[in-house]
Amino acid sequence: MSKLIDIEVAYALPWSQDLRHLRVPFGTSAEQAVQFSGICKVFPEIDQLHNNLGIFGKLVKPDTILRNHDRVEIYRPLTVDPKENRRRRAGAVVPIKRNNK
Repeated sequence: MSKLIDIEVAYALPWSQDLRHLRVPFGTSAEQAVQFSGICKVFPEIDQLHNNLGIFGKLVKPDTILRNHDRVEIYRPLTVDPKENRRRRAGAVVPIKRNNK
């Protein structure tokens, strides 16, 4: 009899989040957990070949073996480069004029 562990699989969109609680056999990988969760059937845009996976905010390889109480996170691809987005926001800021006496 194999030992079971409790994990979560999470996928977030800008307007909602899907969090699934699972009991999986010890030795389950992050990729297998995503498959067991059935989340790809609900969100067909998830591409297991291109979406990165993480555990509690840290990127992991799909074959990473899970531990009890891990949360596997499925990351969506970035639509805008974060550095470019900061540059755009910084360019939109109006400089404050100071009176230097």
